[in-house]
Amino acid sequence: MFSRLLFFTALLLIPAVLRAEETPVEKAGFAKKLTIYLAKGPANACGAGCDRWIAIEGEIDREAAQRIRTFLFPVKDRQLPIYLHSPGGNVEQSYGIARFLRAHKAIARVGRTIVPGCSTGTQVDAACLKIKAAKGEVEAELTTRNAMCVSACAYLFLGATNREVAPDSVLAVHNSKLMFVVHGHPPAQVVADFRRREMVSADRDRNAFLATMGISHELSDLIKSVKFEDLHVLTRPELYRFGIDTRPLPQTQWAVEKEIRPYVRKIAQQKKGDGSAFRMMEWRLFCENKDRGRLMYVREFDEGAAGKSTVAMMAGATRAIAFGRLPARFGKYEVWSDPVPSDIVKAMLAVPHLQVDESALSSDGKPDGKSGQATFDIDTTGLEQGWTQLLASCPVAAAGPKPAGPWPAGASPSVNAAPAASPSQ
Repeated sequence: MFSRLLFFTALLLIPAVLRAEETPVEKAGFAKKLTIYLAKGPANACGAGCDRWIAIEGEIDREAAQRIRTFLFPVKDRQLPIYLHSPGGNVEQSYGIARFLRAHKAIARVGRTIVPGCSTGTQVDAACLKIKAAKGEVEAELTTRNAMCVSACAYLFLGATNREVAPDSVLAVHNSKLMFVVHGHPPAQVVADFRRREMVSADRDRNAFLATMGISHELSDLIKSVKFEDLHVLTRPELYRFGIDTRPLPQTQWAVEKEIRPYVRKIAQQKKGDGSAFRMMEWRLFCENKDRGRLMYVREFDEGAAGKSTVAMMAGATRAIAFGRLPARFGKYEVWSDPVPSDIVKAMLAVPHLQVDESALSSDGKPDGKSGQATFDIDTTGLEQGWTQLLASCPVAAAGPKPAGPWPAGASPSVNAAPAASPSQ
């Protein structure tokens, strides 16, 4: 009977992929073929001292693994980070690419590469893909905001020995979809049995793959529980628990947000205790005029926590930045907002890290030694470039009275970093 099953293909695809003139993959802003190219951006675009990276984006097609090997094999600098932005695709190809990345001890991150030379069209039209396919470096920009690596892309990502998922990017998984073509008219039970055996085999292969990558078997159990039609975005505690991204303080670079009132923003997630929970934090630097900025700090706090706390920030050992008063509370968030004179802004730009000190207060308003003090550093990568952009449109003098509220007009104390887009849209 099995001789009548002449052709079989197993694929892991994003939901509702169709082979038509314009697939949902393309509608979502992804090319239908995995693209790889060398990108060059501004100073520190991919981290402190890093301005060159490898971009891998688009749907993982059936020839993707060989194309990736051909591109990466002659690359001498193995420390170049690889930024992934993909809706998934062929799972077997993802396994092959992952094993190649593991052998090369690759650094992988979830991020979107944007080529300004493609501004007249989209990032996936024919003209843009031609630019990306050209030999040499492609002038580009990089962002983790709304970047995603989902479905089979997650397997590819796991191959790297150094993995980073920024707080504003997404790594998502779901179960496989088995697709095959049957020639002839075999009995329905034969087809059903064949499908069941192949799914068992696929599960076994996935378990073996994840074990080889040093990833907790819990991830495989989770994948099996998520229907193909759905996607499960891995939470920060899951990323930590499964061994995917075990950083205690993952953070974004400072980046300009072009809102009604532009500002430079940084988001971080801080591990609490054993990593079963993380809290979200956000910093926003506004330009009020050429001589003064305004720094806002938003943090998530335990709603059941009693008492109050203070926050101090330092640029180096002697330059205090903020904050000198108690915060406003909005739901589960605390918000500080203080003016920052130009000399303090310059001090912030001159150091690689800013130190944050958080202290609990006792009932008499003094530091509570029993509750302890938390101190951590956040880096300033991207802050100087972002502040320079803000200054270009910042008024010479104050354009009116100071904001009456705890944050500038047009701002809000939201630290929701999860991208709103989904691969199937």
